[in-house]
Amino acid sequence: MTDFGFTINKPRVIDYDNTDKRVLKYLLAHEPSFNSCIFCGSCTATCSAGNFTDFNIRKLKIFIRRGLTEEIASEAEKCMLCGKCFLVCPRGVNNRNIILKVREALTKIESHEL
Repeated sequence: MTDFGFTINKPRVIDYDNTDKRVLKYLLAHEPSFNSCIFCGSCTATCSAGNFTDFNIRKLKIFIRRGLTEEIASEAEKCMLCGKCFLVCPRGVNNRNIILKVREALTKIESHEL
């Protein structure tokens, strides 16, 4: 076999039928405003934690939709829960409560309650 100096990247296709939807289902049951998000980026732009770390609440929401539990856990722990994102949201999405419920869901997943 000839080595051409490159490799084939693994596919980036997301199979939504086989993703872990436990966090998303828990979140929608306990904070229905999550569905109102239009991903405008206002929350990310005003985020205090985002000024000091690489925290991005839009990225967290995408991870939740995709069911990427490990990425959700690492991203959710960066939030300082200041609530500025809730104040600027044009749709009134309670991002602070979303973070709290995500942390709750992850704890329940670890203890096999969810």
